[in-house]
Amino acid sequence: MMKNKRLLLTLGIYVVLFYASWAFVEMVLIVWMAAIFDKVTMTLMRDALIKNLLWTLPALLLIHAFRGELAVGEKEMWRWKKKDFLILLPLAAFLAAFVLVGSLVRRHGLSISPNFGWDSVIIVLTVGVTEELVFRGWLLNVMAKNADTEGKKLLVLLLNAVMFLCIHFPIWITSGVFVSSFRSMGFVTVIVLSMLFGMSFLRTKNLLVPIILHSFYDLLVFMFV
Repeated sequence: MMKNKRLLLTLGIYVVLFYASWAFVEMVLIVWMAAIFDKVTMTLMRDALIKNLLWTLPALLLIHAFRGELAVGEKEMWRWKKKDFLILLPLAAFLAAFVLVGSLVRRHGLSISPNFGWDSVIIVLTVGVTEELVFRGWLLNVMAKNADTEGKKLLVLLLNAVMFLCIHFPIWITSGVFVSSFRSMGFVTVIVLSMLFGMSFLRTKNLLVPIILHSFYDLLVFMFV
């Protein structure tokens, strides 16, 4: 449980502003931009420019400001260790099997998706970094500081997964898949992936592990699904 009142207040304000601002971007600004710019330009502006301003920069500043309140240190989270491969490789293999087998079942074969283009490449190169920095490097990192038992860690991971799920709501609403994502139980995949990314971060104390896993998963999905 967080005892730092300044941290609690900052976290509360951050969460409200973060979700409100991103809802505005996805449901108003992006809809407006889509009518003006081509798909690649719009994706570049959203994921490489706007997302870095609203996600990456504030997260980095907050991580530094509350570096003494983190479960994994500000500098430690960027240090790669050889043993991290012991978690990265099997999890990457699991993600590959999950996506490829699912594609085989649904499409009766493997082939590169005709929708895979430069906009997909931009997303793959940027989203893993921005989303993992915010949800694992910042939010999970600060919430897990005092999670000293497996039960508390599981609870924090689940809460973080729900928060990660909620950030998808605006784009699901604008793309018309909000209801179907729940009817088909597709939202469960987001929960499971979030917990997997979070677990890999807490276990290795290396943010690069979930970033690589997230980007790898996105690449597979855009290429084959």
